[in-house]
Amino acid sequence: MSKEILNAVETLSAAKGVSAEAIFDAIESALETATRKRHAADIDVRVDFDRRSGDFKTFRRWEILDDSQVVLTKEEYEAAKDAEDENASEDDSEPSPVRLFNPELHILFSESREQWPDEGVGDFVEEAMENNIGSRIAAQVAKQVIIQKVREAERAQVFEAYRNRVGEMVSGVVKRKDRGGRVILDLSEDRPASARREAIGEPIRAEAEIGRDYQIPREIIRTGDRLRGYLEDVREELRGPQLFISRIHSELMVKLFTIEVPEIAEGMIEIMGCARDPGSRAKIGVRSKSPRIDPVGACVGMRGSRVQAVSNELAGERVDIVLWDEDPAQYVIKAMSPAEVSSIYIDEESMKMDIVVQEDQLPQAIGRGGQNVKLASQLTGWDINVLTPEQWEDKKEQDTGKLLFLFMSHLDVDEDIANILVEEGFTSIEDVAYVPRDEMLEIDGFDDEVCNELQSRARDDLLERENPQGDGVPITSPAEDLLMLEGMDTELARKLTEEGVVTREDLAELDVDEFKEKVEIDEERAADLIMTARQIWFDQEEESESSDVSRAMAPDSQEMERSGRDIPRSSGAD
Repeated sequence: MSKEILNAVETLSAAKGVSAEAIFDAIESALETATRKRHAADIDVRVDFDRRSGDFKTFRRWEILDDSQVVLTKEEYEAAKDAEDENASEDDSEPSPVRLFNPELHILFSESREQWPDEGVGDFVEEAMENNIGSRIAAQVAKQVIIQKVREAERAQVFEAYRNRVGEMVSGVVKRKDRGGRVILDLSEDRPASARREAIGEPIRAEAEIGRDYQIPREIIRTGDRLRGYLEDVREELRGPQLFISRIHSELMVKLFTIEVPEIAEGMIEIMGCARDPGSRAKIGVRSKSPRIDPVGACVGMRGSRVQAVSNELAGERVDIVLWDEDPAQYVIKAMSPAEVSSIYIDEESMKMDIVVQEDQLPQAIGRGGQNVKLASQLTGWDINVLTPEQWEDKKEQDTGKLLFLFMSHLDVDEDIANILVEEGFTSIEDVAYVPRDEMLEIDGFDDEVCNELQSRARDDLLERENPQGDGVPITSPAEDLLMLEGMDTELARKLTEEGVVTREDLAELDVDEFKEKVEIDEERAADLIMTARQIWFDQEEESESSDVSRAMAPDSQEMERSGRDIPRSSGAD
């Protein structure tokens, strides 16, 4: 039998990729189980397997117990335990444990001293016994235990091999695709980069799952196809370690370019960002750390070979290589390619940009289903709104009207003063309140008296809005965020204020019926305004869940030209 066991160990080790030592441990456990089953009594045994010869010895074991701490019957044991519980409630000291004596498993200390004088209470003593597990039933039991132990060893090996590889790219062969749409990959041939470089490491028999939501849309996957994916998570579950792979993660594209472009792997070119519409289109921003290297050309490769290799791996996903620029406006202009940008207006505080393009460039700028502008927004981290020149002029006119009303109502100034503030780039009451005095004095017609009065009124207005009921005087002007809400006009804002709806938050908390009770308005417009007001709630939820995701959305404020002389209000590119 020794030869058979050694042959089995060799076969299992080669077939399952499990170390021989783990299999020997499983065999010892199996032999112990089989030996116990051969005895009617409940005995404890230990098997010592010789790793070289394949022979094994079996030993029967007993635990040494203190004579004073054992009882012989279950009734005595239960009575002793009850007494222990009573004593424990009266005395904080730890009680001495009471054990139910089983002669098949235990031996008293007084009886063990003669044969095993060096062993004490709590130790195990043993005697050699006959190896008697050659029967067919015992062999079958041993086989089942070996299979179980081998499976456990494989699972532990898989978990240890992949738990520190989350965030890496792995590759495998499609094993099957189930009815739920999940793709199962065989990762047997996958190895970490360090193992490939050093040509070490035994193959790990592992499988990974690509869920339907993590597959590239419309990608045709067949059994036997070789796929690469981004290892998102490794979980240790009862059925074994579960590996979860994504084919839509932006980091997958980054790692593919790192493989295809040696300059990236060597650190001479840096990937600054990546945005994907999986399976359709992607944009990746790059910069060179050496003036001698063209980062875009290096990523494209000779006749497009490098970028084409990445595209082929991702089901034909088209990739735009964008040259990174430290100037956000220039970076956005490049990211909007192939559209030509006529001018660009920046709101640095809210990270928003208005992009103006000619009418014939509008379809390219927006892209199919907004794809181009969304990818540009995700890549650059800016919210981008695309407008034609006519739309931009209309927006400026509308925003100017709102600003005029804002300054006239909150600062109690005439239209001429309000016009000057708008022309000078002031876009909020805060701008007026806190702009440096020297800069405000540079405005034609503004002297110390005018500046002092304007800033005093602005600060008083801000204080009143922070504590609207502090002096018992009701607010008669709409808050700035309500006035600037997209779709809001000055007359409607005034009527809402008279009804106690002063801020954007006040409007967001209304339902349509409450809105219609306060002012005369059609149901559709009321619903649109409420949803626009509530958008800030959704934005806050999305930011808390994923702070690294930028959304392309139309700005709900006219604050696109910066106020204050210390920050540029706008920049343009013709």
